Amino acid sequence: MMRNFRLCCAGFLFIGLILIVFCKPNKPDSPVRDFSQIVDSGEINVLTLSGSMSYFIYKGEKMGYQYELIKDFADANHLRLNLIPAANEIKLRKMLEEGTGDLIAYNVPVTAEGKEKFLYCGHETINEQVIVQRSDKKDTILKDVTELIGKEIWVIHNSRHYNRLINLNNELGGGINIRIVEEDTISVEDLIERVSDGKIPYTVSNWDMARLNKTYHANINISLKISHPQRSAWAVRKNTPALAQAIDEWFENKANTHKYKAVIKRYFEMSKLPGDAPAPIIGSTGISPFDTLFRQYAAQIPWDWRLMASISYEESKFYTDRVSWAGATGLMGLMPKTARSFGLEPEDALDPEASIRAATALIKRINQSFSFIRDENERIKFVVASYNAGAGHISDVMALAEKYGKNPEVWENNVEEYLKLKQLPEYYNDPVCKYGYFRGNETFSYVRAVMERWHYYREKVK
Repeated sequence: MMRNFRLCCAGFLFIGLILIVFCKPNKPDSPVRDFSQIVDSGEINVLTLSGSMSYFIYKGEKMGYQYELIKDFADANHLRLNLIPAANEIKLRKMLEEGTGDLIAYNVPVTAEGKEKFLYCGHETINEQVIVQRSDKKDTILKDVTELIGKEIWVIHNSRHYNRLINLNNELGGGINIRIVEEDTISVEDLIERVSDGKIPYTVSNWDMARLNKTYHANINISLKISHPQRSAWAVRKNTPALAQAIDEWFENKANTHKYKAVIKRYFEMSKLPGDAPAPIIGSTGISPFDTLFRQYAAQIPWDWRLMASISYEESKFYTDRVSWAGATGLMGLMPKTARSFGLEPEDALDPEASIRAATALIKRINQSFSFIRDENERIKFVVASYNAGAGHISDVMALAEKYGKNPEVWENNVEEYLKLKQLPEYYNDPVCKYGYFRGNETFSYVRAVMERWHYYREKVK
């Protein structure tokens, strides 16, 4: 009798649970934020990744191929751009699903699985993996994958490039000497640089990454493809078709414009290498035609005028009309935003005195921000580094150096080492970093070049 009573109670309990589940009122869905709602809000939330091809801060200015495109879309629709960098592609897609952003402005792979969740839009790119090889006069260029047999190719373990090489090696019946990079602080861009420098013979990269890095290393060849094409594009949620349509229509109108072609040229075609020119010495008392101005304005800081001349040479080789790929202008290589902060329009920065005057004010400001570094010789290196990279990135690498047990107020073999690591996600995504990805090798070399030339000028010019 008691057993039947318990069974009866259990049955009523089960039925009650079913009623609770099915009769519970539905939680209202989050309101759809399609293009009309975005326009009404006046703001668009954009997800992307920090990186050399997408978004980074250079000399205090936001830059990057993907950034410039989405900024143009936002401006065209009178929207304030709210950029939200993600740590990696997996989190990028998850953040879009969760509604953290309105779209992904980054080339994510077009997949059947992705099409169930997203609408792909904007400019669809075709990417392939390529062999990066040196192309100096003495080098023989590989033109067919069969020529990879017997060759030594360096890749990062468990990367997509490593997996592709394993499959290709099987397809060829073996013979490729696949070498694994042991260091955990090496990026694909580092490997490309090693190929250019002759330290390793070959590596593998995605074509777009290789194309961008060719602007830094003129002596590499990226023509040998070793994979099938992979489509990629921007993405929005499936319940925002009007936003996808607006992006498609914007890009269709943008694709053949001079402005869009200029963006492509800036990131993927213009050389990022410093121009070649000897460091001139005019007699025994002069360095450049602008020495009087260097002396006049350096005395206001006060700074050694020969140090200011060394920075100027590194920025422009003393050419007053020089404009870099990033838009740094004139004798002192002032970025547009920096020039405006000192009352100059970019074209005004072509005037030598105006350029030196603004650069002096900038150096004074940077020097004051690092006044806590008591050793003046050390502080100078931090100021020079900040002049090239922006003080934000230098503050980041100082924080990294301190976190990992290095002296944050000593440049060589301390802070400069973390500058080179700031292009790796493990480091630029660290909570102590506020300014994201940075290609630190350039600044690493910049500081050394400026300091060495300054010492040379001090020996030669009194």
